[in-house]
Amino acid sequence: MTLLRSTAMMLALTTAPALAADAELTVFDWSGFEDPRIFQTYVDKHGAEPTFAFYGDDDEAYQKLASGFKADVAHPCSQMVSKYRDAGLIEPWDTSRIPNFADIDPKFMDSPIFKDDQGVWYIPTDWGATAIAYNTETVPAEDVSTLQVFVDPKYQGRTSLPDSADDVWALGYLATGTTDWTQVTDEQFQAAADWLRQAHQNVSAYWTDPASLNQMMASGAVDIAWSWNDSPTQLAAEDFPVGFERAPKEGSSTFFCGFINLKDGPGSEDKAYDFINAWLDTSAAGGLLDVVGYGHTTKAGMESIKDDPRVTAGLGPVDAPILAQTPNDAAQRERQLAEFEKIKAGF
Repeated sequence: MTLLRSTAMMLALTTAPALAADAELTVFDWSGFEDPRIFQTYVDKHGAEPTFAFYGDDDEAYQKLASGFKADVAHPCSQMVSKYRDAGLIEPWDTSRIPNFADIDPKFMDSPIFKDDQGVWYIPTDWGATAIAYNTETVPAEDVSTLQVFVDPKYQGRTSLPDSADDVWALGYLATGTTDWTQVTDEQFQAAADWLRQAHQNVSAYWTDPASLNQMMASGAVDIAWSWNDSPTQLAAEDFPVGFERAPKEGSSTFFCGFINLKDGPGSEDKAYDFINAWLDTSAAGGLLDVVGYGHTTKAGMESIKDDPRVTAGLGPVDAPILAQTPNDAAQRERQLAEFEKIKAGF
């Protein structure tokens, strides 16, 4: 019965509603964001979802697009935007065609990388947290009161970390006392790298997307993970005993993502704007919370869901340090990426 329930659960979590795809708009996105509840007004207008192509992490997406893969829009997180700009892969958005642009919380636009005298290069749409997801039946709450749970020998072979350099380094920095990654010294980098090598010893597998983490936790393969909001939201919806600890003593992380307008996209520019406007519609906030547990970047969107208990638990203020995954030094990020590959390989 348990095996059947787990199998059914995974199908429910990973199978999206089947709708005809609109060939005039190709969206390059994270798996899971194809759920039409997030962009329902686009479907209402055009009678179909866009065509979706998927990637597992930001660096994979960049490499594919830099190698010539064609799409109309893509959904990177904030620290990647400078790479797309430097490579000449994107063009500014015409915000006169995006009515709710003015309602985006200004804190998400506070960077010359996103907006300068050449235009608006990035439309932030969603934000979330990276924190400790855990099985509440097998892991005592006191164990997840500290990030050192990831190096506790008791959990050897029972943890999972994201196959994402940004999220992993956010964890490593926090665990070693660094809460701002925009000004990292060599000593702080080395301390985080040493800690991550210890954490690697406990890792059963690095998860590549929330569906893979959901499967590992639901099957009992892992008990503790450094996770986005997605998995706790989706597992809880299936009555799995999952907790999401955002206030260990060393802290947790936040991130935000959004859309870039790719140069020479093969589809309809008008439909690209319809898609962005659907994402920024106030009605999208509830769908975004239902599907992945994320917050909306517009003030009206967050106002519409502010009283939902999932917002308090997964997105509300916490009494602990927060490392915000804002754009950091490009050379430092490449250094972190290279070091992470060594750590995963056991070096």
